[in-house]
Amino acid sequence: MSEQKVAIVTGASRGIGHGVAQRFRDLGWRVITVSRGPVPDQCPWASELNTHVQLDLADLEQIKHTVEALRPLLGSSKLHALVNNAGVSPKGPTGERVNSLTTDLTVWQQMYNANFYAPLILTRGFAQELSNAHGSVVNLCSIAGYRVHPFAGAAYATSKAALAALTREMAADMASMNVRVNAIAPGEINTSILSPGTSKIVDNDIPMHRLGEVSEVVDLIEFLCSPKASYITGAEIAIDGGQRV
Repeated sequence: MSEQKVAIVTGASRGIGHGVAQRFRDLGWRVITVSRGPVPDQCPWASELNTHVQLDLADLEQIKHTVEALRPLLGSSKLHALVNNAGVSPKGPTGERVNSLTTDLTVWQQMYNANFYAPLILTRGFAQELSNAHGSVVNLCSIAGYRVHPFAGAAYATSKAALAALTREMAADMASMNVRVNAIAPGEINTSILSPGTSKIVDNDIPMHRLGEVSEVVDLIEFLCSPKASYITGAEIAIDGGQRV
């Protein structure tokens, strides 16, 4: 009987993270999910296999306890994939971009907690379990880490740029452990958290003139966590319909 693979997916209650959790589950993996909210009612987990933990990764004190909260759920299993998807992107009172001059430092800290420190702490905390499985880490970065975005604020953008650099550093540090660390950088993806005005970006900035679909992002993450990507590490792959060009 083949070994059942195990994944941890953060930010799994909606959007890309939820899609990743569903995909791994459909592939027969055991999935441990983390998010600020509960798993949607339409997606119940089999309690003996898949487990959900509610934690706010924008809170540094909660991040510090994430590994110890998850380790008993992992038990003696290897960890084949860690998908650091959780992230937060604040907006102004009317949905406007928040800039580098006026964003409160508390908001900056929350951005870095969820978007940078959580992936760092989780990857470090489960390094041995990932090594035991010759596993894969995928960090969710963003096109906002490369260019000023009309909706994503300065704190979000810089935290995602920092995560891209961390991906390269951890790929180098963990290669000898047989752990691959990669990132993807989505552009405008069709989820419930799109900002008003996204249609202008689609029309003016995306050569393919359409939104990306969650399933397309999930396909890329699945690939990076599979043996087909066995010689890929330290990469950041854009998935943005050409928006970056």
